[in-house]
Amino acid sequence: MGAAQALLEVLELEPSETGFLARSLATGTDVVFGGQLLAQAVVAAARTVPAQEVKTLHGVFARAARPDAPLEFDVIPFHTGRTLSSLTIVARQGDRRCAHFTVLMSASESDLVRHAARMPEVGEPDAAAERPASLLAPGELRVVGDVDVMDPDRVGPAEYAIWFRSPGLPKQLSIHQALLADATDGHLIGTAMRPHPGVGQAMAHQSIQTGVVGHTLSFHDPIDLDEWHLIAHESPWAGRGRAHGRAHVFRQDGRLVASFVQDAILRSPGMGGDSAR
Repeated sequence: MGAAQALLEVLELEPSETGFLARSLATGTDVVFGGQLLAQAVVAAARTVPAQEVKTLHGVFARAARPDAPLEFDVIPFHTGRTLSSLTIVARQGDRRCAHFTVLMSASESDLVRHAARMPEVGEPDAAAERPASLLAPGELRVVGDVDVMDPDRVGPAEYAIWFRSPGLPKQLSIHQALLADATDGHLIGTAMRPHPGVGQAMAHQSIQTGVVGHTLSFHDPIDLDEWHLIAHESPWAGRGRAHGRAHVFRQDGRLVASFVQDAILRSPGMGGDSAR
């Protein structure tokens, strides 16, 4: 089964008294990938306010969820209006709260003004190095410049650009947003490691402690993952056991369609406390 199809299956949320029930992907580890929770929160919000689309999703990951236990997404509407709505979504396993999300929903409106960041000049997808699909990118992935953030000996600037698409998805905006949300979660920690010799993403959860603690994703224009999208990552700061990253998502024609920022743990084992993570 392909990574995209596997993710689609766990996006089939079941209604419950407080929101929705969900399953998790088998990750080969004892934790649920945060991108899956982001994707499921997008779908939960879209099903709660179907007349609007997800505009901004902010998630805080307080505790790791286990893939062998069911997930419950409690949805609490804060405000439901004609143009804007907001929801709080809590992801939990029994009494254990794992993550919470604030979701801003929006009706589609026409432009009064428009401007956007310009897409960097990175060449076409066909010129980039192909990588296998995974939880980090549930579709087709190509890396600009054949950069390898996994390798601790491949040092470079704190930048990482990838081409991503996931063709054949259902023609439903929330599903395309959910698949993109999943793909935004896994690359900024590796981007922050890239300038530092002897540090690479292959060391995560081994000799280096990592984990996303906050992630904010804003959708600017509709997403169609049948087409290639460039995700241009950068990490402007890292230190004190943390890493901060940000990225823009562009269509192949250069239109900016989404942006996101992330704060993460990036430390040696034993540094700081671990009551929550």
